[in-house]
Amino acid sequence: MTRHLVLGNGNLLLNFDESIYLRDLYYPYVGMENHIGGHRSAIGFWVNGQFSWLHSAEWTKDLGYKDQSLVGLIEATNRRLSLKIKAEAAVHYRLNVFLLLLRLNNLSDSEQETRVFFYNDMYLGGNDVGDTALYDPQTRAMYHYKRNYYFLINGRSRRGGIYQYNVQKRLQGASGRSDAEDGWLNGNAIDQGSVDSSLSVRLFTPPGATEEEVYFWIAAGDDLAEVRRLNDYVLEHDPGVMIRETETYWRNWVSSACLPVHHLPREVARTASLSFLITRSQIDNRGGILAANDTDILETNRDHYSYVWPRDGALVAYALDQAGFGDVTAAFFEFSARVLNEGGYFQHKYNPDGTPGSSWHPWVEDGALQLPIQEDETGLVVWALWEHYRRHRKFEHLARLYPVLVKPAADFMSEYRDPLTGLPMESYDLWEERRGIFTFTTSTVCAGLNAAANIAALLGDERSEYTWRRAALEVKQALLRYLFSPELGRFLRGLRRDPNGGLVADNTLDASLWGVVGLGVLEPSSPQVEGTMQSIVRDLWVKTEVGGVARYVNDFYFKRSDDLANVPGNPWIICTLWVADWYVKKAQTEADLAPALDILEWVCRYRMPTGLLSEQLHPYTGEPLSVAPLTWSHATFCQVVAAYLKKLAAFRKECPPCK
Repeated sequence: MTRHLVLGNGNLLLNFDESIYLRDLYYPYVGMENHIGGHRSAIGFWVNGQFSWLHSAEWTKDLGYKDQSLVGLIEATNRRLSLKIKAEAAVHYRLNVFLLLLRLNNLSDSEQETRVFFYNDMYLGGNDVGDTALYDPQTRAMYHYKRNYYFLINGRSRRGGIYQYNVQKRLQGASGRSDAEDGWLNGNAIDQGSVDSSLSVRLFTPPGATEEEVYFWIAAGDDLAEVRRLNDYVLEHDPGVMIRETETYWRNWVSSACLPVHHLPREVARTASLSFLITRSQIDNRGGILAANDTDILETNRDHYSYVWPRDGALVAYALDQAGFGDVTAAFFEFSARVLNEGGYFQHKYNPDGTPGSSWHPWVEDGALQLPIQEDETGLVVWALWEHYRRHRKFEHLARLYPVLVKPAADFMSEYRDPLTGLPMESYDLWEERRGIFTFTTSTVCAGLNAAANIAALLGDERSEYTWRRAALEVKQALLRYLFSPELGRFLRGLRRDPNGGLVADNTLDASLWGVVGLGVLEPSSPQVEGTMQSIVRDLWVKTEVGGVARYVNDFYFKRSDDLANVPGNPWIICTLWVADWYVKKAQTEADLAPALDILEWVCRYRMPTGLLSEQLHPYTGEPLSVAPLTWSHATFCQVVAAYLKKLAAFRKECPPCK
C-alpha cells in the first residue's frame, strides 16, 4: 500500500509503485482528478520473439531518484531477454508533460530487434464512463479524452516514432495489455466507453555497451490544441533536454533552502533534501497541501488521503517556512482564507479546489446539534501564518489576510469556549477519532490566539489584540488547571462530558501531548512538559527491534499486535520525530542534541528504498504501513532538521541558517 516514485510539478502528479506500474495520474489539481485511479499502466518489451512486462518478477529492479532532484531513476535487467535498461522519468517543472527516457543495453552477442510497449490503462475523471481513445495519424500520437481532460501519448526512438498502436474496448476481461504480448498491436484506431490503448516503438540494438534510447511522453491539457502544442514543444526541444532542465530546476530549488545540511550525516542530509522535494510534489499550485496521494488505501476504507486537512497543511507550511520556502506556503494561507467557514472555523477537510471533502463527523449526537469540527485546525493555521510572517516579513500579505482569515478565526476561538472553565468547547481530536476537550486542541487554540494578538498589534487593532491576548491567557490557565494531572505527572489526553455535563478525564497517553511544547505554550524544560514527554518516551516507545513512538496506547488503526506492554501501537514517523523536536528545543549544549540526531538516523533506517516515508511502520518488521509517501512525515523530518541545524549553529556561534 505504498508508492515508490512520485513525480510532479504542482499541476500534474504521477505515482509509480515498486513494480514500476504507473498507478496514479492527477491533473489539473494535485490529488483531485485521478485519471488512472490505482489501476495499472505498464511498460513492456518484445525482444526477438520473446515478451516481458517490466513489472514481471523476472526483472531485477532498482528504483530511486537523482540526487537532490525530482527525476526518477530506474535500472532493470532481464536475463531471459538479454536486456538491461536504465530509465529517467520526470514531470517537467513548468510544462504539464511527463517524460520517460529508456536507455536499452543489449546483453547478448548479436543484434536484437526490440519493441517497447507503453500500455495506458486510463479512467478519465476517475471512471471509465464515456472515455475516448484514438490514434491520430497526423501527429502519430494516441489521445485519451473526456470533457476537458485531454492526454496525448507519444514516443520516439532513433529510428522514428510510433511503430504500432491499438485501442481496446475493456469488455469481459479483454485488455490491450494482453494484445501486446505477441509483440504485435492490432491497429484499431478509435473506440469509446471503457477503453485502454497501447503504443509501440521499434528499434534494433547492437550487442555490447552501445545504448539505444527510447522516449515516451504524456502531455496533459484542457483541450486538443493545448496537448498538440505541448507535443510540438517536446519534439522541438528534445525530451532528454527537458529532463535535464527539470533536474537542474529541482536541484537549484532544494539548494535554495537556508540550511547547512553539510553539518548532518550524509544519509540524514540526503533524506532531508528529498523530503523537501517530495513535500513540494504533494502541494497543488493553487495552495492546497495534500496529505497523501496513494490510492491503495481505497482497498481498506473506500476513501483516500487526497484531501487538504488544514491541520496537516499548517504543520507542513510551518516546516517549509523554516527552510525559507515562503513562496510555496503563501499560497496555502490564501487557500485557507478562501475556504474558511463564515463562522470563522474550518471544516474537516477539503478537496484541492476548495470544496468540502468527505467527513465522518456528525452534525447531531444523541439528538443534540453539535459543531462537527477539529478546532485544532483553526488554531494551527493562524499560528502557522504568524510563523510564516516572522520568517518572511511579508507585511502586505499578512495585512490582506487579516480581515478574511485571522480576525474571523480568532474571534471564533475566543468565543467558542466554556464560560465556566475557559477551555475550548468540545470538538474532534487531531486523530479525528473522538470528541471532547483535548490537550492538543487547547494548545493550538492558545497558540492561535496569541498569534492573532501579535498580528492585531502589528496592524494597530488594539481592541482585538487585548481580547485575544486575554483569551489566550485564560486558555493557558485552564490548560494547566484542568488538563494537567499531578497524580500522573503529565497532561491528560483530554476531557469528555458525562451525561450530566460533568468533566471526565481521558488518561490515555497520547503522543499529541507534544503540542504543549511544540507550539510554544510551555517551555521545553518546564516540569509539566518534562513529565509529559518523559512518559511518552518511556511508555509509547515500541519495545521491539524496530522502535519508534506509537500514537497512543492501544491504537487500533492498522493494528498489528495485542502485546500492549511492548507494542502500544504501530510506530508513527511523525510521533517519533515529535520526541526529537522536544530534544532539540530543550538542548542546552551541542551534546544534548545527540538524541535528536539518533531519531533522525532512525527515520533514515526505515525510509523506503527510494527514500520515501510512510505514515506508520510494522512494529516487528519495519515495513511501511498505511499510505506512502505521507506529506506530514516528510515535512516533520524537514522541520526537525531545520530546528536541529538552527540550534547547532547557536551552540557553535555560527550565523543561524534560518532566522
